[in-house]
Amino acid sequence: MKTKNDYIDSMAAELKAWGMQIDVLTAQAERSVGTAKLKYTQELNSLRGHQQAATLKMRDLETASDDTWENIKETADKVWDDLRTGLSSATANFK
Repeated sequence: MKTKNDYIDSMAAELKAWGMQIDVLTAQAERSVGTAKLKYTQELNSLRGHQQAATLKMRDLETASDDTWENIKETADKVWDDLRTGLSSATANFK
């Protein structure tokens, strides 16, 4: 089982990598035109919402006491899964 700090470090690394992937998708969307650009922009807005929720949840984890971080971890895992799924879907749609 990961410690609180190991968990936070792992999540921070994933969040950073996903941020770079979102930047790549943003660049692709900017090169698109018409309805494709609109669709990509909407999908990116949703991804950014998930990214923001993940960032906020990570802050909650960082400030949680050693006694309560496990409870916050459960909701953090759900937020991470939502972002992971959204990014995977967006990446497939952008191809």
